[in-house]
Amino acid sequence: MAQRTRRTVNDLRRGNRAAVLQRLYFDGPMSRQALGPVTGLSSGSISNVVAELAAEGLVEEAGSVESDGGRPRTLLRVSPAGGHMIGVDLGETRVRVELFDVTLTELARAERPLTDSAYDVGVIVEHIRSGVDEVLTRAAVPPERLLGVGIGTPGIVERTAGRGAVVHGQTIGWDAVPLEALLRTACRLPDTVPYFIDNGAKTLGQAEMWFGAGRGAHSAVVVLFGSGVGACLFSEGADQGRALEWGHLTVQAGGRRCRCGAAGCLEAYAGAESVLERWREAGGRPPEGVDEETRLTALLAAACPQDGTAPDPVAHAVMTQTAEYLGAGISDLVNLFQPERVLIGGWAGLAFGSRFLDDVRRHAAAYSLAHPASRVTVDLGRLGPDAVTVGAATLPLADFFARGGRRAAPVADIAPPAWRAALEDRVLG
Repeated sequence: MAQRTRRTVNDLRRGNRAAVLQRLYFDGPMSRQALGPVTGLSSGSISNVVAELAAEGLVEEAGSVESDGGRPRTLLRVSPAGGHMIGVDLGETRVRVELFDVTLTELARAERPLTDSAYDVGVIVEHIRSGVDEVLTRAAVPPERLLGVGIGTPGIVERTAGRGAVVHGQTIGWDAVPLEALLRTACRLPDTVPYFIDNGAKTLGQAEMWFGAGRGAHSAVVVLFGSGVGACLFSEGADQGRALEWGHLTVQAGGRRCRCGAAGCLEAYAGAESVLERWREAGGRPPEGVDEETRLTALLAAACPQDGTAPDPVAHAVMTQTAEYLGAGISDLVNLFQPERVLIGGWAGLAFGSRFLDDVRRHAAAYSLAHPASRVTVDLGRLGPDAVTVGAATLPLADFFARGGRRAAPVADIAPPAWRAALEDRVLG
């Protein structure tokens, strides 16, 4: 017999606070009178919740509007000073750290370039630690004001009871890296500051769904096209997003060797790193001594000159082939998930799409089944190259809203104490 879930008064109050905060955040400013119908709460509940949130500095007045024959109605909004979040993008060319207020206005940023030689865990952790210190210092924000630190990373993120978030990043050489535990030791933030670590395509996707080209869609797949490629699915059954290792879908049996070790992955043909390698193999001359973004810019400039000169045939052939690979990969997403929208983001996706989006659309339609292809739109993301950090910052913000504007409880030690590990070793040995 199924057990009945019992909601307590605290659960009800938390749900009411969450409903008001979320509605004001996404659709505000709004009056108390307008909040009632859209939240389903009575006028008395609205008054009580607003009074609580205002007393805690989470909601503030934002002017007034005329009413029909009565007194002007006061508008309310979420207060920008209600808290702060840090978003981190563990890109494959740089680590970007940004500090935001609750309205996701950027207050400070720090960037740490990465070399092509290694994605060393110790280097990455130190870059995050120093970046967090830098943005907090520059904005004069005390660490205890943070609602959390959100991080978008390559790879599969597994949440474990013993070590927190663990990253399996096969393409960057990370094998079960306990990133959360390492950051808790290195960053020394208060125990009340939680970490939210997820795949970079997921954080990019959440940003686009909240504020960008995905807003209002019932279902969408957001594609992250950078050094590698990934995607995240958003649907009514997975509204929080589900990261997809789309870059490791096989597009050519026995094909090019991928960074993951398999042969024929989409990433081996369409990731920026592989595209540049294909250009070199075809006789192109990528510039030396510059980063990957600069080399891809050079490839695009050769393939599609803006000065009226003829395209370089080698560069143009590589780019048109890449458009077909991406279109074919997108067709798999269309056939499998039948989304309303497919959105292409990431630094390479935005640069590539500005010139070749029509080609990608054409190939996606040609490789897809006719019915789902007729119902999907393929577009670029709207939030630019910073979307991963913005999306990362939404992870603690979403948790804060879900808690009804209550801060997280102090985090218990992730790793078990040394004496417990020693005792377990003795017992098991």
